[in-house]
Amino acid sequence: MATSGILNSLKKNTTLKTKLLWLMMHPIKCRPRLWLRIFQRFYIKRGKRSVIYRSVRRDIVPFRKFSLGAKSVIEDFCCINNAVGDINIGSHTRIGLHSTLIGPVTIGNHVHLAQGVVISGLNHNFIDTTRTIDTQGVTTNPIHIDNDVWIGANSVIVAGVKIGTHSVIGAGSVVTHDVPPYSVVCGSPAKIVKKLTSS
Repeated sequence: MATSGILNSLKKNTTLKTKLLWLMMHPIKCRPRLWLRIFQRFYIKRGKRSVIYRSVRRDIVPFRKFSLGAKSVIEDFCCINNAVGDINIGSHTRIGLHSTLIGPVTIGNHVHLAQGVVISGLNHNFIDTTRTIDTQGVTTNPIHIDNDVWIGANSVIVAGVKIGTHSVIGAGSVVTHDVPPYSVVCGSPAKIVKKLTSS
């Protein structure tokens, strides 16, 4: 109860909020400061026998949730960023080499991402033509990937998309709309090319 009161006060005090954010996040590198990264093992939730390889860029902050389920793996050279939204990854899931996850993202169990997949719940605002894009802020829209999904190499999943269970995303696809369960989709933008039967 006391923690929620502190958080509500912090939300109302924009000056203090800005100063705390500056202390935690480098304004140019756009990643947690070194002192904060040192303490990540205390606020990252990991299931038994999960693996995050040493070369993974962990832009993981304590004011958002990050969880990795049991026996899940985040492979080399990935970038994981929860600064603008929670990231929750289920059990027995593999995030392939050189993939990027930017929250808010929820990934289920037994999901397999091949190499170079980008999953981003973030978009930059750009409507005001009198201002540069980098001064207009960002918007987020959660991505949800159900259990038992395979996403092919170099695919992109954009903000707001939901991918249903036992679906396959073909390599190099750009997924801009929801994918129903038991579907195979390919292309840019991705379209359903096959329906799988649940038996």
